[in-house]
Amino acid sequence: MKIDIFCHIFPQIAFDRFFEAAPNLKDMGKRVRNIPVLFDLDLRFRVMDEFGDYRQVISMASPPLEAFAGPDVTPGLASLANDQMAELVVRHPDRFAGFLACLPMNNPDEAERELHRAVRDLGGRGVQVYSNVGGLPLDRAEFRFLFELMSGYDLPIFLHPARGANFPDYLSEDQSLYEIWWTFGWPYETSVAMARLVFAGVFDQWPEIKIITHHMGAMAPYFEGRLGHGWDQLGTRSTGTDYAELRASLKKRPLDYFKQFYADTALFGSAAGTRCGLNFFGVDRVLFASDTPFEPEPGIYIRETINVIDALEITPEDRDRIYHKNAQRLLKLDLG
Repeated sequence: MKIDIFCHIFPQIAFDRFFEAAPNLKDMGKRVRNIPVLFDLDLRFRVMDEFGDYRQVISMASPPLEAFAGPDVTPGLASLANDQMAELVVRHPDRFAGFLACLPMNNPDEAERELHRAVRDLGGRGVQVYSNVGGLPLDRAEFRFLFELMSGYDLPIFLHPARGANFPDYLSEDQSLYEIWWTFGWPYETSVAMARLVFAGVFDQWPEIKIITHHMGAMAPYFEGRLGHGWDQLGTRSTGTDYAELRASLKKRPLDYFKQFYADTALFGSAAGTRCGLNFFGVDRVLFASDTPFEPEPGIYIRETINVIDALEITPEDRDRIYHKNAQRLLKLDLG
């Protein structure tokens, strides 16, 4: 059995409504409009048929909801998206193991209400949030509800990167070139969000919180040394900022907090990256994911990710943990 925990979708009704609100959305908006598998279920199921006992946990595709509309409109869009995804799970339980709630994070009060509705009433198995909310970091006070509630529900937060071409590569420029904002910018975005949550004390306040970082924890595994010995010296490089009190308030080394995150295998077939991430997080914190259907041809990310996992020098039991057991445990999946 394989449970692909990070698979994006855009149900047709939601697709139409979202792009009515923002018909000319740039960057990822352009990308999403040109991927039929996002909303064509027949095509999606034909791709899935190749992989045998294979199910997906579905979540809404980028861009983030707040890129489509303001806080007065996003609650209705989120409700529509969650209703549509929940319906797909009910109609196709052999295809979809569950869904992740879409939240109107630019309206925190409504996001809190929608979180409860999606989990309690619709059966959402987690929530998807982005590395920033319209440029605001997730460690701000108005977003603390997210960690408190998801810790209480004992369900995971799925952390997805968000950045567009409006983030320039250099301060002297107005926009990023060559899609550097995506290739290198998204791993950086995720890593920054992780760091902000670490130093905001999220893991100290909610020790059992479960945060699954897209694309194998982004930069964290590769930069283990910088997170370790480097951040053990926090404050020695900063002029005008005293981090002594912050260092004293942390119960662990910064590196140890980073290892409390979970990670998925959506690395587009990178064997070296998969081994690095698995070594960093450990087998109990790594879950199978492909990031389908954001691929150059249908099914290639699923296929290549499976090839990488099958080639890992691990036990069959550990491979089963990655493929489905960790997902069943963390998301509390009832597969019938």
